Amino acid sequence: MSWEKQVTARLGQVGLRNLVAEFYRRIRNDDLIGPMYPQDDWEGSERRLADFICFRIAGNPVYTETRGHPRLRMRHVGFKIDEAARDRWLLVMGGAMDACAITGEEREALDAFFFQVADFMRNHA
Repeated sequence: MSWEKQVTARLGQVGLRNLVAEFYRRIRNDDLIGPMYPQDDWEGSERRLADFICFRIAGNPVYTETRGHPRLRMRHVGFKIDEAARDRWLLVMGGAMDACAITGEEREALDAFFFQVADFMRNHA
């Protein structure tokens, strides 16, 4: 079974969306990354990330139906994303996974996935 199917089987899309909700509860007050988020559209930003994660992991097409190709780097080009920002994003997401009790193989798979995506997003040394 692929890691995506394994994570989807264990968490489901509801669990993935709960993870994103927990992440957003934490990121709002983060002094490094919080200001990068649209202060007037927290709910929309949360929905877009949840839709992206459900698309990428569970195969739900809502993200691409509403937003098209992810084009992650293009969508984030206006933000300075360096190693410190990447590492903070991963730290906050890790805390969200802890709070959601995501462990074992699913945690390892998500840690690897989130690192790959966050590292890809870097646009500064």
